[in-house]
Amino acid sequence: MKIYGVAVLALCYLAGKFLGNLLGQLLKIDGDVGGVGFAMLFLVLCLTFLNKKGWIVPETQKGILFWSGMYIPIIVAMAATQNVKAALTGGPLAILAGILATGAAFLFVPILSKIGVKKNQKK
Repeated sequence: MKIYGVAVLALCYLAGKFLGNLLGQLLKIDGDVGGVGFAMLFLVLCLTFLNKKGWIVPETQKGILFWSGMYIPIIVAMAATQNVKAALTGGPLAILAGILATGAAFLFVPILSKIGVKKNQKK
């Protein structure tokens, strides 16, 4: 049943790449724009849908979790490498935008971590 998890992950990846390339063409950019992000979003939405319908068995879910655990760090590292190369060749504005986006993400971590925490769970 783990093979079904791999199939779901592969379909989400292909759909994300397709949408990323389509968005790149619409924006007249030679490349994939957000394909990995779309793939992760599709994976989360697909898992949520399958869980709500009760169509996913524990073995399939284990397969999805295993491969998504392998997939996410590798793809994020690949995307980060490409973004760094683009930022260094894109000039100081691209580097400044990256620094500001990273800083904003760090600022939002404490805010987002408090969402959904019940009052009796707070320390």
